[in-house]
Amino acid sequence: MNQHADVVIVGTGHGGAQAAIALRQHGFEGSILMIGRDTAPPYERPPLSKEYLAGDKGFERIMIRPEKFWAEKDIALRLGAAVTAIDPVRHALTLSDGGQVTYGKLIWSGGGDPRRLPVPGAVLPGVFYVRDKGDADAMMRALDAGARRAVVIGGGYIGLEAAAVLRKLGCEVVLVEMLPRLLARVAGEELSDFYAEEHRRQGVDVRLETGVSAVLGESEGRVTGVRLDNGEEIACDMVVVGIGVVPAVAPLIAAGAAGSNGVDVDFCCRTTLDDVYAIGDCAAHANAFADNAVIRLESVQNAHDMAATTARAIMGDKTPYHALPWFWSNQYDLKLQTAGLSLGFDQTVLRGDPATRKFTVVYLKGGKPIAFDCVGTMKDYVQARKLLESGVGKVDPALLADPEVALKDLM
Repeated sequence: MNQHADVVIVGTGHGGAQAAIALRQHGFEGSILMIGRDTAPPYERPPLSKEYLAGDKGFERIMIRPEKFWAEKDIALRLGAAVTAIDPVRHALTLSDGGQVTYGKLIWSGGGDPRRLPVPGAVLPGVFYVRDKGDADAMMRALDAGARRAVVIGGGYIGLEAAAVLRKLGCEVVLVEMLPRLLARVAGEELSDFYAEEHRRQGVDVRLETGVSAVLGESEGRVTGVRLDNGEEIACDMVVVGIGVVPAVAPLIAAGAAGSNGVDVDFCCRTTLDDVYAIGDCAAHANAFADNAVIRLESVQNAHDMAATTARAIMGDKTPYHALPWFWSNQYDLKLQTAGLSLGFDQTVLRGDPATRKFTVVYLKGGKPIAFDCVGTMKDYVQARKLLESGVGKVDPALLADPEVALKDLM
């Protein structure tokens, strides 16, 4: 089936959905078509490794909008189709179902694909990645069928959140991480040590500086265990892999768009292809909160704010993208809220006592606060965002370390 739309949005996650919503909010009256590989209407991704997997939220509660909303806003959905090629001259897309779609403007919100485990046996049934609803549903079916021993590979947020849910559901969990500490790429030692201790307290067997050399299975294909790089074999019924994301931009790069880690975009989220924008996880941009280093941000905040920037740009408002990064993670009964980016930090300050399970880690660079990890400290998080947005300079570490000193008073 061939189609045309004034704006075509590739990707039906947070960024794509918000781009369509923002266009209508800003008065765009042209045709909008959203194309998604997923067969379900737009839904939130973060709950997949948390409330949805745990069974605490059904699908209707993680939908970005009720299904009827899209038709009411005259936003067409073409689901279950992937873009395989882009012709930037003809403004045409080739889809996996054989159809073609032409566009006036294109917004690429393709997100990323889970990085695959590069070992023998990694494609066996029972090896799971948590990236979309289908992945989470498959894990739930395995649990319903009696899987109770899990190996989680990867000590980032996806792996830790999955481990927490699996423990809640009564599974034995072994978590393996190749680096010397959990969350090593995104957090300081204080937070890493706290979560390692917390997961062990909850019954997770955390193995650091440990890799996996093979996934083991029966002749009929069912997973039976993993072999570690030290030769030890761990029996299990399921394997959950969370070792990062590969930006889904191959058609853009093949069409000539600039990019190495994702696709490059300018201050209004435009790629180097005419009339093509990119937003969300896959968009490499100069970020003011990272000293204008070119980075990708895998967060709901980034997807939403880039979508708003792009919608405004299409409507003629070239206001540059500028938004404080923020993130969150739910594990057990703990809520972590992060404000800012800790990239390149050279000092940390601990605010509060981790033993109380309520504390904040402050990250500084050259004496200036650049990020805050807040565990159970909502007031710190709210004030930290305002502090960072104010462009605060150097702050006395002793004041930051004193929980009795309000962060708002340091602006």
